Amino acid sequence: MQVPAPFEYQRAGSVDEAIALLARSGGDARLVAGGHSLLPMMKLRLARPETLVDINGLSDLEYVKVDGDEIAIGAMTRHVGVLESAVLAEHYRIFAEAERVIADPLVRNRGTVGGSLCQADPSEDLSAVFAALKGRAVIRSASGTRSVDLRAFHLGPYETVVGDAEIVVEVRVPIRPHTGSAYEKVERRAGDWSVAAAGAFVQLRGDTIDDVGIGMTAVGAAHFTCEEAEDSLRGGPVSPEAIDEAARICGQRCNPSADQRGPVDYKRHLVSVLVARALTRSVARARGEAA
Repeated sequence: MQVPAPFEYQRAGSVDEAIALLARSGGDARLVAGGHSLLPMMKLRLARPETLVDINGLSDLEYVKVDGDEIAIGAMTRHVGVLESAVLAEHYRIFAEAERVIADPLVRNRGTVGGSLCQADPSEDLSAVFAALKGRAVIRSASGTRSVDLRAFHLGPYETVVGDAEIVVEVRVPIRPHTGSAYEKVERRAGDWSVAAAGAFVQLRGDTIDDVGIGMTAVGAAHFTCEEAEDSLRGGPVSPEAIDEAARICGQRCNPSADQRGPVDYKRHLVSVLVARALTRSVARARGEAA
């Protein structure tokens, strides 16, 4: 049987207490909420924290609400809360579509938004969603709060900008009028990691693309997005040709690895197909059409 290396367990009753416990560890502590990614890594000795700080008691970080011209999502919000949120369903259908294909109900009932982002798995679905929507993470430490664009949040696989004594407390996305969004994923079996996945939002002004965001995961896309493809669409007219060109750019600019899920050429082609589908459905939804 695989078991973790010995560790100390602490349970935080507040954000300030959790930050203090992290600071006390000198960088050798990890936060645990759902634990679906961290605990398997500990069993394999890929992660060996000296202290686990349990933050499941921080219920004040579990919410989805409108705050001014943004949607605020607490870091302790479970996947099922995102899936069932009426606020997110009203503004961004991409969330429910992504959550339905994340793992299984057991994981969705316990896993959290903050944990998913901070694990920084290169195949993580919510990272692609928030990259597409150009969200930002609110990070708290003993010295105050800072905000980081989620396109700059991930430094690489399993690495983020969050410091040793910092906690992501909230994620925020702008509310955009005349917008549609969608998520597309191909997986070998239900609940599996992606072979490739793509999400998008499109904001229209008449027949012109006023703004657009594209997110991709599991294919080595820098910061889970492709700004060159977005630039090719922004300010231009809506057309199948423009969407196909943006999708082609995404396929070219991503950097997938060959593995048991498929060769590189297949994954590049798959990215192009999924991006085109996500953009096309986003446009239809922005127009108020069924999609």
